Amino acid sequence: MFTSFIQLYKKAYSGLSRNSWFLSIVMLVNRSGTMVVPFMSIYCIKQLHFSIVEAGTVMSLFGVGSISGAFIGGKLTDKFGFYDLQVGALISGGLLFLVLGYQHTFLTVSIGTFILSLCNESFRPANSTAIAHYSTPENKTRSYSLNRLAVNLGWAVGAGLGGLIAAVNYHLLFWVDGLTNITAALFLLRLMPRSSVVNSIKKIEKGIVKISAYKDRIYLVFIFFSTLFAMCFFQFFIMEPVFYKLQWHFSESFIGFLMALNGILIGVVEMVLVHNLEGRRNGLLYIITGVLMGAFGFVMLVFLPAGTVAAIFIVLLMTFSEMLAMPFMNTFWISRSTDYNRGEYAALYTMSWSAAQVVAPLTGGLIIAYGGFSLLWWALCGLSMVAAGGYYLLYRLVKSL
Repeated sequence: MFTSFIQLYKKAYSGLSRNSWFLSIVMLVNRSGTMVVPFMSIYCIKQLHFSIVEAGTVMSLFGVGSISGAFIGGKLTDKFGFYDLQVGALISGGLLFLVLGYQHTFLTVSIGTFILSLCNESFRPANSTAIAHYSTPENKTRSYSLNRLAVNLGWAVGAGLGGLIAAVNYHLLFWVDGLTNITAALFLLRLMPRSSVVNSIKKIEKGIVKISAYKDRIYLVFIFFSTLFAMCFFQFFIMEPVFYKLQWHFSESFIGFLMALNGILIGVVEMVLVHNLEGRRNGLLYIITGVLMGAFGFVMLVFLPAGTVAAIFIVLLMTFSEMLAMPFMNTFWISRSTDYNRGEYAALYTMSWSAAQVVAPLTGGLIIAYGGFSLLWWALCGLSMVAAGGYYLLYRLVKSL
């Protein structure tokens, strides 16, 4: 039985390109320093003495910067290629994390957060395009899952250590986050020297029409419901830690453990799960299942009593929601794109998540301020149900074409 278990993992990880592994190593180094974002809301409220609405506004500005960065990053990727943009985004983002740690007023923190996010998030379309470039049609979903594995293992390290560091000194979070960004850029330069990277820019051949992602109606419908899902999912990392601190009175260390548990579970389970599900059914059906699990997880925050077991159970629900939905979301946008417009498709997908980062913290903060956490969890459950219904209608539409 142990041999079968090992073979299962071996099959899940085999057949991926060397550069796909290198890109994932770079992502792992980068995300191992992810400490500022998961604790930013608590930092603003507890250390800088901002109101919950002001903290939500700061996180929304992070989202505004993400949208701008994703849009610019997509355009630059299709024009200049994915390599230089990744290096530049990592270095500039790292330096700006260091600068942000020295800002203490609502105005300077807001401005610093926006500029940081703009530079940092321009990395995503370039990175997504690079993964597609170095994968095959047969392993695209697993290539992105490998990258997500790196993200979430890094998240597990970052959130876990971040909780311990925050309990001692919040300012150190900015230094660790910034320096790991810069280190990731150095790893990229070392593992994939610029001279070894084949030019990823594709000139449009005569007779081939470049279809814009912004005119693909089916893709725009997909993006709309993805944004609704993302608005709900982000509360798991933005307002749920605040809920655990203010309502369930957990320590920063335990909150960090919960965030780390999410990453650990993804690291252990997702690649095997995707390997066994990929190609068996339409990916939209897996997305629907994942979104519905997330809706159930939000409801449990209302009904379950405060406690360690309840919190871990909710993390399990939200993690399986993520593992079922997100890998197949990546597969969907890749299937709609070509070599000539992949940066644009990647940018629009990234922008949908960035838009959710704008709306989620601000609306979450307002709902909590005027109706409490219970109203927020019910609202997120309802919105998740709408998203699941929308994906089902999209599934029927795609199936009929």
